[in-house]
Amino acid sequence: MRAGGKVLGLISRDRLITDSKTVLITIASLIVFIATWFAISIYSNLAYIPPPDKVAVAFFDSFTHKDISLGTNMWDNIFASLGRFGIGFVMAFLLALPLGLAMGYFKLAQLFINPIVEIFRPIPPIAWVPIFLLIFGLFWGPVVVIFLGVLFPLLSNIIFGVKSVDKPLIDAAKTLGANRLQLFTKVILPYTIPFIMAGITIGLGIGWMCIVAAEMIGAVGGGVGFYINFMKDIGRFDFMYAGMVVIAILGLVTVGASRYVENKLNSRMGVK
Repeated sequence: MRAGGKVLGLISRDRLITDSKTVLITIASLIVFIATWFAISIYSNLAYIPPPDKVAVAFFDSFTHKDISLGTNMWDNIFASLGRFGIGFVMAFLLALPLGLAMGYFKLAQLFINPIVEIFRPIPPIAWVPIFLLIFGLFWGPVVVIFLGVLFPLLSNIIFGVKSVDKPLIDAAKTLGANRLQLFTKVILPYTIPFIMAGITIGLGIGWMCIVAAEMIGAVGGGVGFYINFMKDIGRFDFMYAGMVVIAILGLVTVGASRYVENKLNSRMGVK
């Protein structure tokens, strides 16, 4: 018991040391970044490179006061972006899940659908923004851009996950009398969950890039991307950078939450 307690104590201490080092390195990195930003803004003396303290003031002001020109504050724009983002993400997930399972398991489905996927996959989602805005309008245009941005990484991971299922597991399930529906729900889908989460994590990061680009080109009802572009056009660069900070925070929170869930699922399922 004492030996076991000592081992656990050493492990806890090592983990604490590692976590402390990570925190210190992260803080040092941020300090260097902010100091460099200060130096560049002072040395260049350019209006479109405001110092960090001015951006910080604009950041907090954007949440507490409504902009006179827009009639909205940052919360309004965040909710507008989150609404579009959520709809586009759900649409991509609802299509990618059944399509990925089918393409990963049925060779005929992959042979038939894969050429179409490969035509559209190399095209950056942002390249579709102008035409999507014309076809779907200023609300659904950005939504469809997010849909495309999330779809392909999610689809690729699901296909890879299905193909990674151990064949003996499938054979054993068939031997025990599992039908095709049970095979998918009891064997293939659970095995693929870590790969789905990896695709979601990647898709979230791409999705935020897509929503900002789409909203900067055209959007109705506000949005953080729209806010950034508007502040750039009227020369309020401190508020423009504040909007960029908001997008960075939203991306970090959503991707970080997804990665946390992914790691927990991987740990529970024994996936390294």
